[in-house]
Amino acid sequence: QSVCSGFSTIPLISRSHNTGLNGWVQGGDGEWEWEEDEPGFEAQTAVAIDTSSTATPQLPAGKLKPKQSLGQNYLKDPNTVAKMIRAFHSDAVRDGKPLDKIIELGPGAGALTNRLVENYGTDVLECIEIDQRAVEILGERYPDLLVHHADVLQVNYPAMAQKAGQPLVVIGNLPYYITSQILFALADASHFGAVDCATVTMQWEVAQRMVAPTSCKDYGILSVVFQTYAETNCHFKIPPTVFYPQPKVDSALVGLHFLGPTKLKERLAGVDPKDFRNVVTTSFRQRRKTIRNSLKKLEGVDVEILSAPPLPLPESVVAAREAGDVFASAQELPENWFTKRPEQLSPGQFVEITRLIYGSKQKEDLGNKVWRKLKHGV
Repeated sequence: QSVCSGFSTIPLISRSHNTGLNGWVQGGDGEWEWEEDEPGFEAQTAVAIDTSSTATPQLPAGKLKPKQSLGQNYLKDPNTVAKMIRAFHSDAVRDGKPLDKIIELGPGAGALTNRLVENYGTDVLECIEIDQRAVEILGERYPDLLVHHADVLQVNYPAMAQKAGQPLVVIGNLPYYITSQILFALADASHFGAVDCATVTMQWEVAQRMVAPTSCKDYGILSVVFQTYAETNCHFKIPPTVFYPQPKVDSALVGLHFLGPTKLKERLAGVDPKDFRNVVTTSFRQRRKTIRNSLKKLEGVDVEILSAPPLPLPESVVAAREAGDVFASAQELPENWFTKRPEQLSPGQFVEITRLIYGSKQKEDLGNKVWRKLKHGV
């Protein structure tokens, strides 16, 4: 198979679902992942814009039966597809940038692909698909469309953006069981300014956690990470009936606008993202405990610092607060921060805890593999 620069040549693999369990799992090697549970979050719908819907793609008989091992649930409702395209376009052109390169993750049967080609053309769109059957069908349907036969978890997104000459705009109907790992790959890619925005489907419960406020049961690691790295908006809820086969839970369409390295460095106030990850993941692994008791497990940390008074806010954070920045406005730690439970602390306060424990390192490179797994990508 032919794969462009920035991609790994990989075999098709079989993966099993890992849903229905609570919390996070982190091994002794530092690897950890989200185990998704039941949904239950209500969000506002996106502002409607006028876009017509068209028919669902007709699949060649017997050619593309959904594979459970790949988590495939094909979109079959044209109205939902049209609504997703509207939301995607709104995300993609929000800052007035020209829409010159679109990356679709996991096009499958091509429900979104058809509308994307109609609206933007094959010269703007590229697809990443692991299922050889879908690669062949899309190649027959659109001979000029570049479809990479690759695993979305193994893609070198910074190299892809460099080849495109601009940050990537991403859209995709994501498999539930690898949603968090795809999102973490995009978060790492944002360290290099490789991803501008992403409009993607996910399990409703995952969307709930990403936009959750503090002091609620849904607030957790995903909340802290993506409220730090991006502006996140839950566009609308998607019922199981618009997919084939029907999943057992509702879905959501979520738009993420990544800050990029310059703004992210300002927000992190010199904190190393790997130190930030260690503090956040360790804190939420035992969310019933106070921060002090949870962070005692951090290797090499002086226990006395876990009762220390907060540091003065950096000048950059003070300036951001005065300018009305919402993130910075909730960044100051209370004197008794160490008695709080993790769900009581804002994403900005986790930045300050990390700065107190590890210091401000002011690293030029934010890191290649911070949130994605070591076995994913390069």
